[in-house]
Amino acid sequence: MNNFIMKGDICYSETFDTLRFYEDAYLICENGRSMGVFTQIPEKYQHFEVLDYTGHMIVPGLSDLHVHAPQYAYRGLGMDMELLEWLETYAFPEESGYKEPAYADKAYSMFVQDLKYSPTTRFCAFATIHTSATLKLMALLETSGLKGYVGKVNMDRNSPDYYCEESAEASLEATREWLMQSEQFHNVRPIITPRFTPSCTDALMTGLGAIASGNHLAVQSHLSENLSEIDWVKELCPDSENYMDTYISAGLAAPGRKSIMAHCVYSDEREIQMMKDNDTYAIHCPQCNMNIASGIAPVRKWLDIGVHMGLGSDVAGGATLSIFRTMMEARQVSKLVWRLLDQNLKPLTLEEIFWMGTKAGGSFFGKVGSFEPGYELDALVLDESRMPHPQALTLRQRLERYICLSEKGDILSKYVAGTKIF
Repeated sequence: MNNFIMKGDICYSETFDTLRFYEDAYLICENGRSMGVFTQIPEKYQHFEVLDYTGHMIVPGLSDLHVHAPQYAYRGLGMDMELLEWLETYAFPEESGYKEPAYADKAYSMFVQDLKYSPTTRFCAFATIHTSATLKLMALLETSGLKGYVGKVNMDRNSPDYYCEESAEASLEATREWLMQSEQFHNVRPIITPRFTPSCTDALMTGLGAIASGNHLAVQSHLSENLSEIDWVKELCPDSENYMDTYISAGLAAPGRKSIMAHCVYSDEREIQMMKDNDTYAIHCPQCNMNIASGIAPVRKWLDIGVHMGLGSDVAGGATLSIFRTMMEARQVSKLVWRLLDQNLKPLTLEEIFWMGTKAGGSFFGKVGSFEPGYELDALVLDESRMPHPQALTLRQRLERYICLSEKGDILSKYVAGTKIF
């Protein structure tokens, strides 16, 4: 099952500052896992089918660790607003519409189709507060062949009447029912999803923490994205040390339980250290941070402290599902931080942004995001035909160029855990 060899120009991350390049080499897949890259096919694999992608780059699939599936329909709208106004004007009205099954089916089908043909092989997605619509999204993603997590959103305060759960207990009961029905899926698994601290009462946060602990579930939410949001959290939770502490005290982040916090734009060294101590991933969403004027995340500090990290498209704050685009923007905004704010925070390198989008983000799903032996084989065969060059380029140059120039459709083939998606 899933035994084959991919022949081509192979690139993958070994560490955050080390990229491996192999021209005209062989990537061995056995039972859906990489057995490594070789210049000649080892004798024990001689009987495997060879998929000949000579001349094309083969790279690990990308991980999108923060995307709002129901917001896909209004990408590119409201980009002159800041976070809280944007939520009230666009996000909440749009998400409330998913209570209608026909609309959920139509909109989510569009999202899943685009995600399937994007560079993403693994994902962590927000849905809405609606159980049936969330299950519809999970079912569509299940059949796509992609792998990842989907969360039914929880919110029982500071939200519009038309898009707010009745009470903490009602939200928790809906979550328990959703978890039971989620057992039918295998590629797509549930993740506990309090929208963010301002929209969840203490009772809801604590209840979700207990559900996550009791069911060994991961958690996703938002952290320190916007200055007005942070001030709001201080008012709502005066006894908490900082924003991250609101999740820790509720049991939503803890050592040994993976959690995801998107943005972390204003997280200081103390908050980042708390994330590291509680196995929490900091997710960089540079396009959204620019579009809704939140700021620029201190990613170099994340690297220096050693917190887990990854990249997120954050559709619809971000306008594209391409994590290649997110890599490019992460590098660009890091240059602005270095040039304008702090000369000690050196810009991100090619090696670092590629590692963030592949091996670093992939680690949330286990041994994912590299071609080192034992890793699940998620792979993209890249199409560079739209970006010719008059000179011969090294593989490193080709990879850097592809990250900057690629658009939708610049992928020839895509594999997830050794299964061909297209």
